[in-house]
Amino acid sequence: MKKILLFLLVLPFVSLSQFTVIADANFEQALIDLGHDSGIPDGQVSTANITGVTTLNLNSKFINDLTGIQDFTALTVLRLYDNQLTSLDVTQNTNLTILYCDLNQLTSLDVTQNTALIELTCAYNLLTSLDLSQNSSLTELACMNNLSLNCLNVKNGNNNNIIYFFVDDNPSLTCIDVDDVNYSSANWSFVPPGVIFSNNCNNTCSSSSVGIEDINNHKKELVRIVDLLGRETTKQPNTFLIYQYGDGTSKKIMTNQ
Repeated sequence: MKKILLFLLVLPFVSLSQFTVIADANFEQALIDLGHDSGIPDGQVSTANITGVTTLNLNSKFINDLTGIQDFTALTVLRLYDNQLTSLDVTQNTNLTILYCDLNQLTSLDVTQNTALIELTCAYNLLTSLDLSQNSSLTELACMNNLSLNCLNVKNGNNNNIIYFFVDDNPSLTCIDVDDVNYSSANWSFVPPGVIFSNNCNNTCSSSSVGIEDINNHKKELVRIVDLLGRETTKQPNTFLIYQYGDGTSKKIMTNQ
């Protein structure tokens, strides 16, 4: 009986002592500044302190790792403008309605689980593809200046909801998957020159790493080579670079010579 009573007394303290790992010290310092944590960064935050947070403003905090964001399960607004993120996983933040992640270094962004998303801005990143086919509540999209972006799917069954649509300054983008070609052509003007709207762009949204022999045998005209920050460069061995072709396609390539 004493053991049972002791267990029942200890159980609440065990539940209250759960922590979420915060790998980035700048991320944790931002949480401290916002009052969701205390003291100095120690690599963790009490999970109980963050599960009820609905709005998180992390603009310009020099964050490069957002590990821990998955436990902000009530989050509806996430602002990450001007950080150093190369990846972002918000698949557990299913209540998100607003996501701002401009001016990072993102190479991929998965929002297929964020079906409540209304506003998305992801401009000035390094995205190669963006699938918005599950985001039927979307009303605003801004993903300008992703120089290797070559696949964009906004065919979500409710394109008429999208009022603001800004995807200009994406030179690799030639075709956008949409619900209604006529509607998109009449209402969305901030698109790259020559881009077309289609019900089926037939784009696999893939990038691959190939050897130098594949580049030399490629029949498409190579227009330029840029690094992962979008800066024009020349061939470099053992370095991931983005090769952009005259037909609007691009590939992320690492050569060995």
